[in-house]
Amino acid sequence: MTMDRRLLLSIIAGAVMLPGMARAVPAPPPGPWRLKLTNPHTGETFDGAYRDDNGPIATVMSDLSVFLRDFHSGATIAYDVAALDFLYSVMDAVGQTEAQILSAYRTRETNEMLARTTFGVAENSQHMYGKALDVHFGSKLAEAMQAARAMKRGGVGWYPNSGFIHIDSGPVRNWDLDDTGLGRLLFDGREIHFNDKGELVITAGHGHGIPLMVGGGRPPTVRQRMARLHQLARAEFLARHR
Repeated sequence: MTMDRRLLLSIIAGAVMLPGMARAVPAPPPGPWRLKLTNPHTGETFDGAYRDDNGPIATVMSDLSVFLRDFHSGATIAYDVAALDFLYSVMDAVGQTEAQILSAYRTRETNEMLARTTFGVAENSQHMYGKALDVHFGSKLAEAMQAARAMKRGGVGWYPNSGFIHIDSGPVRNWDLDDTGLGRLLFDGREIHFNDKGELVITAGHGHGIPLMVGGGRPPTVRQRMARLHQLARAEFLARHR
């Protein structure tokens, strides 16, 4: 793996902090703190309060660690309540009463397996630390993504073609992943993206930038998409050193 690609995935994972990136500041939402969740992989459900006025409810958090386990291996971890608070706040903001959890805890072995076979899986993912959730909200998914980003409480990844958003309690950062590869990486007021000509561009916000590299076309394979990750990481490196 190249250093450039490792850098980009590390930014997405929240393992590398760039100038302008802030750490999430956990803020418990107003009560009652209740979640209704389903897991389509296991068929299990959770419906109840996970914290009260005294803080997280220990027995319920233990139950949630099982519900949010790595369904590939069955391994569990004590889940970060800040990630659950983030989820609760997003659901409350869009009036969503129920959510599907597509991915929660991952062991390092599971994450490495997914990184080999799935585009965009970060090697040091927040999933491995019990701080991330991949969530499906139905018709309110886009609204939920926008609400989550406005809160600036952690990482928010937008996967419109796969039908879910990623939220985590790590550093504040945003990225989009569409069917062409990595659609946008947003950080420090800058945006790295491919324009409609397939050119790699760094802009300030949503302005117009000068193409730094030319790729072109839609990469249909995982290998070709990984090549675009390499280009994006190189562009990010140049942006930081201009």
